Amino acid sequence: MKLFEAKERALDGNTFYIRPFPAFKSANISGELFSLILPMLGSLAPMAKNLTSGNDDNLLDIDIDEMTPSLVKGLSGLSGDKVERLLKLLLVRYKNISVEPKGKDEAVPLTEDLANELFCGNTQDMYILAVDVIKVNYAGFFKRLGNLFGGQANGFLNLIQKTPGLEYMEDLT
Repeated sequence: MKLFEAKERALDGNTFYIRPFPAFKSANISGELFSLILPMLGSLAPMAKNLTSGNDDNLLDIDIDEMTPSLVKGLSGLSGDKVERLLKLLLVRYKNISVEPKGKDEAVPLTEDLANELFCGNTQDMYILAVDVIKVNYAGFFKRLGNLFGGQANGFLNLIQKTPGLEYMEDLT
């Protein structure tokens, strides 16, 4: 059964087991997720258009002065409260993740307190784990989204995959 199949992810010596959300919870969470992500994607469309014009390097080579207005517009809708709420929904609220902490032999449910302990001073791993949860639950959506925007979305996603440090996003589509 898909609901009980877990995807394994190792981060900083901890092994996480990610199970998909039940269908109706997944639909509910998608509203929160897409309300945060889609406005950002829309504002980054000019960047995606530029990426299809032959820039074959990586995301770090983009002219930041040219892209700053788009980035500011995309990030202006983000608030710490929204990001925190979404991370809690994805990682702890529905108990869809278990973790075998470094040095332990048994997996336990990821709770807010345990997440605070594991990710304190290492917040980027919390974001990486959230991306993995999104991939487990919404990979089909992002694949279809790429098809809707054609070469622009594919160019942007290909560039992300080539950018050092963003390898964990490689199979988002």
